[in-house]
Amino acid sequence: MIQLTNRQARQFLLLKHGLLGKYKFNGKQGVLDFARQVNCIQYDPIDVCGKNAELVLQSRIKGFTKGMLYELLYEDRSLVDYPDKNLAIIPVEDWPYFERYRQAARRNAERYPEMEVLTAQARAHIQKHGALSSNDLKLNGDFSWQSVIHWSGGNNSSRSVLEQMYSTGELIIHHKKGKRKYYDIAKKHIQPNLLNASEPLEDELEHHKWRVLRRISSVGLLWNRASDAWLNIWGLKAAQRNEVFRQLLQESSIVAVAVEQMKDTLYCVAEDLPLIEAVLQNQEQKLRCELIAPLDNFMWDRKLINKVFDFDYTWEIYTPAIKRKFGYYVLPLLYGESFIGRAEIIADRKTGTLIVKNIWYENGVKQTTLLQTALSSCFQRFALFNGCETITTESKN
Repeated sequence: MIQLTNRQARQFLLLKHGLLGKYKFNGKQGVLDFARQVNCIQYDPIDVCGKNAELVLQSRIKGFTKGMLYELLYEDRSLVDYPDKNLAIIPVEDWPYFERYRQAARRNAERYPEMEVLTAQARAHIQKHGALSSNDLKLNGDFSWQSVIHWSGGNNSSRSVLEQMYSTGELIIHHKKGKRKYYDIAKKHIQPNLLNASEPLEDELEHHKWRVLRRISSVGLLWNRASDAWLNIWGLKAAQRNEVFRQLLQESSIVAVAVEQMKDTLYCVAEDLPLIEAVLQNQEQKLRCELIAPLDNFMWDRKLINKVFDFDYTWEIYTPAIKRKFGYYVLPLLYGESFIGRAEIIADRKTGTLIVKNIWYENGVKQTTLLQTALSSCFQRFALFNGCETITTESKN
């Protein structure tokens, strides 16, 4: 078992994610390299100061622009919108490994033969007119889906049919405009060797091992306990997870890590052992100041972040306003090896203004000139990322 101090565990996680020292990832190729390293970037359509996936990338990729992600998704097709840890973006080469979920969607559709009439209408319309959104598709027919979703020929039925065809793999998301998704026939955009590949890991245990290994690599360090990091891995309950960890350890695919003053054992992927060795040398790294996405891979297990970084973060977007401690859309603020606070920032794109609505500093954070300089540089980069020319600050706590 590898022994790490708390500081070394912090450094490992930050270096793994390219959040400490010089930028590890650069430009459009850096976006693709990072996506392949973490396997999955969680997507969320809300855009207060950038969508979640864009926020993840802006904190790590030198020179990142939103257009880089758009090109990789909808022009190069190197990345694809696909459910992984909830809504997500994954490398297109991972498409075959999710075939079991598409098969499940197809089997479910077979229980409702009357739905095929609406599906055929949607298919014919897309083949004739090309990529479309639910607003562009008008269907003739009524259908009740499990007595919960009612398809009545209106916009809701169109959305439901398109989502069903997306879940079976017949359609992919062609592009997005704001929150609106446009769908097209998958075989027009995904290479046949990927689109038609059979399930590489038919055994459920092997599939679970593959997904758990990916999630550990996504975060950097994880423990064998209940965690949001395991979300949307079907059938992975405690017993299955225990067996997965046992086998991954036995195969030397993962390595146990003990961190001082932590009761639970953590695990990293074997490929990260060189990075562990580098951290054990205790080299000083250049400090950076970065705003972190609410659903960042780094933050998937907030209890773990609390243990390692002594930082308690809750995304309060779904918390009633009266019960919020901070604000609607608040980003963790990282400086060097520590979270120094959190900031509520709004990009007013009509006026080209980045509004720093509030900053809440952690107890004990000293307002040094060095910190203020780093913070100013961080906000300037963030304004550029959001296409804002002016920065205004309303208040600080």
